[in-house]
Amino acid sequence: MIESIFGTAAAGESALTLGHALLTLGVAIGLGLLISLTYMRTQPAYSPSFTLTMIVLPTIVAIIILLIGSNIARAFSLAGAFSIIRFRSAPGDAKDISYVLFSMAAGLACGVGAFGYAVLFTIVLCVLMLVLKAVKFGASRPAMKTLKVTIPESLGYEEAFAEVFRLHQVGYELKRVRTTELGSLYEVMYSVQMGPQTNQKEFLDALRVRNGNLDITLTMSPVVQEY
Repeated sequence: MIESIFGTAAAGESALTLGHALLTLGVAIGLGLLISLTYMRTQPAYSPSFTLTMIVLPTIVAIIILLIGSNIARAFSLAGAFSIIRFRSAPGDAKDISYVLFSMAAGLACGVGAFGYAVLFTIVLCVLMLVLKAVKFGASRPAMKTLKVTIPESLGYEEAFAEVFRLHQVGYELKRVRTTELGSLYEVMYSVQMGPQTNQKEFLDALRVRNGNLDITLTMSPVVQEY
């Protein structure tokens, strides 16, 4: 019974019937809808047109496979017809491309009659996408920034701004200290990590109060060691 459910429809050339065609289209539309809903749940922002494409694409692929069957001449004819169509679209990210391939694979499985495998693989991949989204797999950490602060020699640089960092919830690491202006000033360089809740202007204003309104530089590039 299991083999009959997950088996392909045709071992050779088989006649296309209305019932088989309607079943194929129904399964393809259902799987496309499931893929589209998964895409919307796993993307923070998405295009409505792309979500509609996720529903229609498996059906289109299934129709193409149904029309081709095992007829080689028909396959070349359809390939020639589609070659004259030009698609223009903005390049998407890798995740969007993976969903397009996902939808095409579901439509291909429906087109050859492997409905059981089509449903199984779609459910497994949708669950996988949701799990990866839930655990935030591959999420990038906040970028490290370079902070250079000039302070007078009377101000101890070791803990000069520790309270400011703590109040504004900024992670920091002291990278370098050097003297400037013939030793009358210190230039202190930190590697800092700001969270989404940090107000950069308020943070820099608090540093200016501590260093007597001397030079402060905040860059978005990683820290580069200078020798």
